[in-house]
Amino acid sequence: MSSPQPPAPKALGTTEWLICFIAVIGFAFDIYELLMLPLIVKPAIAVLSAPLIEQMVQGGMARPEAVAQWLPGGEMYVQWARTLFFVPAIFGGIFGLIGGYLTDRLGRRRVLTFSILLYAFAAGAAGLSTSLWQLLFFRCLVFIGVCVEFVAAVAWLAELFPNPAQREKVLGFTQAFSSVGGFMVSGAYLLCVNYANSLPAIHGGHDAWRYTLISGLIPAIPLILIRPFLPESPVWAKKREAGQLKRASLGALFTPELARTTIVTAIIVASCYGMAFGAIQHLPQIVPGLADVKVAAKAKQESMVKAAADAGKPAPDAKAVAAAGRQETERFAGEVQMWQEIGGMAGRLALAGVIIFVVSKRTVLRIFQVPALGCITLFFWWLSNNLGQSGNLEIVKWGAALCGFFVVATFSFWGNYLPLVYPVHLRGTGESFAANIGGRILGTSAAWFTFTFAAAKPPDPAKIALTAAVVAGVFAIVGVVASQWLTEPKPEHADE
Repeated sequence: MSSPQPPAPKALGTTEWLICFIAVIGFAFDIYELLMLPLIVKPAIAVLSAPLIEQMVQGGMARPEAVAQWLPGGEMYVQWARTLFFVPAIFGGIFGLIGGYLTDRLGRRRVLTFSILLYAFAAGAAGLSTSLWQLLFFRCLVFIGVCVEFVAAVAWLAELFPNPAQREKVLGFTQAFSSVGGFMVSGAYLLCVNYANSLPAIHGGHDAWRYTLISGLIPAIPLILIRPFLPESPVWAKKREAGQLKRASLGALFTPELARTTIVTAIIVASCYGMAFGAIQHLPQIVPGLADVKVAAKAKQESMVKAAADAGKPAPDAKAVAAAGRQETERFAGEVQMWQEIGGMAGRLALAGVIIFVVSKRTVLRIFQVPALGCITLFFWWLSNNLGQSGNLEIVKWGAALCGFFVVATFSFWGNYLPLVYPVHLRGTGESFAANIGGRILGTSAAWFTFTFAAAKPPDPAKIALTAAVVAGVFAIVGVVASQWLTEPKPEHADE
């Protein structure tokens, strides 16, 4: 018996382009928000812990060891860095799962719109935080919005384009814009570092990390303008109007038909996130340990002192000189992050091309998953042994790009795969379980492990790199092993 012919490719009209545009904005700023924290965590903790240190000084409790706890590598610094990485991910995972369920119950468009507005305005509020607890609260809201947005956008796009080949192209190339978000946050951070003093003061200061956080408001602007013109998913709306939309439930994911898919995808998604959060996201903490960066930071400080002397001005104080060195270090960290994003975008585009021509989804995943295991463990192990060697900065940039190519490509894979293995009434719930419970909670726990096992006073970039190699390697091995049980999509789910 011959299988039915797939629907013809859909002509892209104004409505379809608007939907793709909003999805692109959502995907780009998802990553924009997530990759922001590794760049701003160190200066944010330094600024927001200052009032606590001042209270200790006024109360006569400012013993050197107490103050040192808040410096990078200190006990309180490590505790808050871990908290800011992992607690928002937990909240994002839990509420993201609820958001996936609501996507199946209330519709794709409504939930997508709310999620983008939530994380945009929460990001702006985070930039105005006056305490670490405020920053944590608003970062939790940001994560919730990001976790919900991905699920709603993927389901929406998958159902808008019924032709399989066209659907693969649209999902693949729109998700490639996630890496544009990485470019944007790296660029935004570099701009804020270089031009912060030209921007309006916030709480009496010109901290680059605040302006970087506030820039997350940008996606709310086009969404508010375009929202009235966006339709609901035609597949979801048709089933609901006909009374054929079954009720979504978490338990349905663990029926005999779907249990294997649900469990295996959650494990492998966790593996993908574990490689990123266990290793790649720690590059901004490792880059300051490079010999080339140390030399450049020292040269910047010496240049600042010499410029003051040549102009006949008083020598800058130690605080200003230290700030100049930090600014130079942060610039190099931003550059390495930019290279990693270049690799990530290339990987997403490569996957978008491969997935059109390779039928087996398991094979597509392994084309990127297996090399990711090798390159991320070897690169970070190499880093741990070569930080003190001069002339390695360019190698680090290319290594970061290669890791980004293979690891980030696996993220795009799930946007193409997950909508095909769950029926319409469970699509948001199923995607959300894999992406949020697997990725955001289990996967991002890798950051907690790396921070915990790499803790040292003062911070030891070589130890961070070695720990990252081990943590990411373990997550990667688990994912590669689990991939042998990855199920192939059933065609009827794709067209349901």
